[in-house]
Amino acid sequence: MKPEEQMEVFESLKKLMVPYAKKFTARTGCVRNKADYGLVSEKEVEVLGRKRKEMWFAGLINQKGYVGFYYMPVYARPDMKKVFKPELLKLLKGKCCFHVRKLTPEVRTQVKDALKVGYEMYRKNGWV
Repeated sequence: MKPEEQMEVFESLKKLMVPYAKKFTARTGCVRNKADYGLVSEKEVEVLGRKRKEMWFAGLINQKGYVGFYYMPVYARPDMKKVFKPELLKLLKGKCCFHVRKLTPEVRTQVKDALKVGYEMYRKNGWV
């Protein structure tokens, strides 16, 4: 993947996340020498019996050869993986990181839908 194509993927995914920046705090510069973007709730919450000063929602890191899309709602509710369709699931590496090398229309729509479902879950739980 060419660096300019990878930045296109990064920027396209970021555009899907930006509408949620009104409810979360947007952060950049968290990862040294890499483009990154993250959304964090700075509201003190309790999740799974543990108090937290902040709660990450989603993030992007421009890695070597792919863009990492991190979707944190699956940590609070593992059943959130049910919202992922096969095209997005095959990009999942580990528990919450998707390695996106090419942003197809299907994957773009599925990321957009996952952000919407995750936001609603955070909102209903009072985490934002």
